[in-house]
Amino acid sequence: MDRHGTLRERRDRLHRHWARWVAGDRLNKQASLREEIAASWRRSIRWVPPERDCAPVDAAADERWACSPLRAPVQAISDELRTIAEDGGFIAAITDESGTILWTCGGPVMRRRAETVNFAPGGCWDEPAMGTNALSLALRHGQPASVFSAEHLVEALHGWVCYSAPIKAPDGRVLGVLDLSSTWDRSHPLAMPALTNLVTGIEQRLAERLIPGRPGLHLRCLGAAELLRDGAPVRLRPRQVEILTLLALEGHAMSPERLREELYGERHVTAATLKAEVSHLRSALRGALSTRRYELTEPIACDAAEVLALLAAGRAEQAIDAYGGPLLPSSDAPGIRMWREHIEVAVREAVLRSMRPEAVLTYGELHPYDLQIHERALALLPTGDARRGVALTRYRSALGS
Repeated sequence: MDRHGTLRERRDRLHRHWARWVAGDRLNKQASLREEIAASWRRSIRWVPPERDCAPVDAAADERWACSPLRAPVQAISDELRTIAEDGGFIAAITDESGTILWTCGGPVMRRRAETVNFAPGGCWDEPAMGTNALSLALRHGQPASVFSAEHLVEALHGWVCYSAPIKAPDGRVLGVLDLSSTWDRSHPLAMPALTNLVTGIEQRLAERLIPGRPGLHLRCLGAAELLRDGAPVRLRPRQVEILTLLALEGHAMSPERLREELYGERHVTAATLKAEVSHLRSALRGALSTRRYELTEPIACDAAEVLALLAAGRAEQAIDAYGGPLLPSSDAPGIRMWREHIEVAVREAVLRSMRPEAVLTYGELHPYDLQIHERALALLPTGDARRGVALTRYRSALGS
C-alpha cells in the first residue's frame, strides 16, 4: 500500500474509534489510541463539545503580540518560516503561553482553510477552548506533540494534521508554541524535525535578548534581590534595594518625606540617614537618580513591575509565569509590605482562575501553607496524574499547620 493509502487507512480507523468513543463506548481499544491522546480526550470532553466548529477568539491578541518577547525572534526567522509553510503546504502559527494564536503565515489556500476554524491570530487553542490538539498538548507537557486527523476531539479538525513544539525562555519557562499544520494527507515524518529546528532558532535569539549580558538595568525583587547592569551584578545594600524597588514600582518622583515614610514608617530616622542611602544608590546607578525629588532617570526593567503590567493588560497566564515569589521577602519596610500584599493578592487571584495545573503547582511551591491553592491544584489534576501526590502532600501539610 502506498503512503497515501496508509494514511487514509489510519485516518478511517481513528475516525471509527472516535465515533464510538463520542457515542459512549469508552472501553474500545481497537484503534490503539496513544495514551496522551486518550488522556486529553478524557479531560477535554468536560469542556469542549466534539461538534464545536471553531475556536473562540481573544480580541486582545494584536496588543499581546506587540509586546510579546517572541515577536522579535520570530520576525528574525519569518522568511524561513514563510518558505517552509508555503512550499510544504502548511500554515505556521505562534501562540503565547495561554495557547492564543498571535501570528500566522502560509499560502492563501491554507490561510483561508485555517480561518474557517479560527486557526488565526486571536484564536484560543488551549485544551479548555478546543480540546485535544497539538498546541494544547505541547503547552501542557512542555514537549513536542503531533495530532493526526481524528485524534482531535473536535470533528471539525479531523481534516488536519498538526505538529507543535514549545518555545522556552532561557530559564525554562514556556513562552508559547510554534505549530505547523496542514491537511491530513500531508502528514510526514520530516515535519517534526523541521519544526524543532525552527524552535531552536527562535530560542537562540531569545537567549541573546534575555540572558545576562543584555544591556541596561534589570532589577529582580520577586523572591530575590538582585540588580544587574548589562548582565553584571551591581552591589547594593538591602536598604538601597528597597529604595530602588519602591522607585521602580511607583514609576514617578517621590519626595524625601514620602520615601522616608515608605522605608521607615514610625521609626525615628534622620533625613541625613536617608540622604546617605540615596547618595550611595545614585553612585551605584552611575547618577541615574535625580536629586531633591527622587526619580530614576534611566529606564529599568523590574520583574515586579512587569508582573503588574501583565496583569493590568489581562495577560494573567504570562504574569503567573513571570512571578518568582514574594516581593523582597525579608524586607519589613512599610512601603515594600504594601506592594508585596498588593502583588500577592493580584497574582493569587489569577492563579485561582487559571486552568493550568502547572501554574497552580508552581505557586503552591512558593506558598506552602495556602490551603485554597492546593485544593485548586487537586481539582485541576486528573486522577492518575503523578503530580496529585505532590498537591495532596502540600494540602495535608497546610491543613495541619
